[in-house]
Amino acid sequence: MSWPRLTAGALVERLRRGLRPVTEKTNVTTAELFFDVVFVFAFIQVTTLMTAEHNALGVAHGLLVLTLLWWSWSLFAWLGNRVRANYGLSRLVILTATPVLFLLAVTIREVFDDLPGGVDSGLLFVTLFVLVRVFYLALRLYATPGLRVRDVSALTIPLSVATGLLLTAVLLPTSGLPAERVRLGQVLLWGVAVAVDYGFGMALPIPARAIFSARHWAERHNLIIIVALGEVLVAIGIAGTDLPNTPGLLIASAFAVLVAGALEWIYFDLSTLTGEHAIRGAQPVRRVALARDGYTYLHLPMIAGIMLLSVGLKHTPSLIGDINAYHRGDPLDTLGRYALYGGVALFLAAHAAFQWRLSRRARALVWPRLATAVALLSLLPVTARISALQALGWLAVACLVTAVVEVVVSRPLRRQLRQALSAEAETGSPENREADPGGTGFS
Repeated sequence: MSWPRLTAGALVERLRRGLRPVTEKTNVTTAELFFDVVFVFAFIQVTTLMTAEHNALGVAHGLLVLTLLWWSWSLFAWLGNRVRANYGLSRLVILTATPVLFLLAVTIREVFDDLPGGVDSGLLFVTLFVLVRVFYLALRLYATPGLRVRDVSALTIPLSVATGLLLTAVLLPTSGLPAERVRLGQVLLWGVAVAVDYGFGMALPIPARAIFSARHWAERHNLIIIVALGEVLVAIGIAGTDLPNTPGLLIASAFAVLVAGALEWIYFDLSTLTGEHAIRGAQPVRRVALARDGYTYLHLPMIAGIMLLSVGLKHTPSLIGDINAYHRGDPLDTLGRYALYGGVALFLAAHAAFQWRLSRRARALVWPRLATAVALLSLLPVTARISALQALGWLAVACLVTAVVEVVVSRPLRRQLRQALSAEAETGSPENREADPGGTGFS
């Protein structure tokens, strides 16, 4: 049995002049890579915002900004899976949106607490956020002729409501309310704006069309994970720029890179194969559901977990200039402990949920990640009584052990997935769909 699928030829007829369709063999384009490079800086700004206030409120501010950034990135990822980003009008729009997005990232540090002597960063953030979304909407509407009024409303109403809420949050500091109420009100308004954006995406009916390139879709998300992990490495490098090469700095840097490397291995060893094969082999409507749930929604907590890891590293004494911390054995502060261990636990839990959603066969392999996440959370009280370097070392060991265990237990499935994807790449058609109509390719 084969599922109906829109072909590239059929899509050409439905696209307007200046656009080219994405096919099953399309790879990520250089225009998309340039767009994604901005997120290296944007993620650094998010972690800077999280650490600025040294409390949970700063973390909440950073996570709220991250969710809006992620939704904007995801919208362009969806559009880039319909029209090629390195051709004609779509390339022009993406390259025009990129500097706007960069300016938006510049404003992140002051979006909740504007410093005197400059422009209103909160208002500028909202303006640039809307402009990036308008670029997306313009290309989306042009690339999809024949949209009904209901479809256009579904694309424009969430942005309008979210914009109104964000503008209200910007104006709160001038309302005369006490500072505590202003902070709480801003967080609530931002939270509702995020809920509106994401809620509409979840509530809307799934369109009866396929993801045109499973390879492109998976590769695009693989690269943004690399960008996020790269931010961790950049954060480590920046932290040690003006410090002497003490034993504490060198050991902490090595542990931090081991943690980032283990997370990279855990993500890319099996799950990239699982995700691409699941989407490639699913029927059209289920393709969109898997892409939405597994990638658009469940990749957000993975990115958030990596950002929290970076925040925890920025609270490690040996990485922030205390050259005597190695000898004194200073522990992490409360925010550092929860960000470091909680961030990795969040990444592992979200990654397990991703694999659970994408593949029935792979569900038996999520337990090492969940067990490590539970173990890390249970160790949080202990990390208050040990040095920061010991806490970071334990985290590195836990991540490395998890990666090794997954390599061992997933070997048979990994071999099957690679063979299946190789066969699909040669024949151009997914296999074993009758055996697993749920989209995994395995019964």
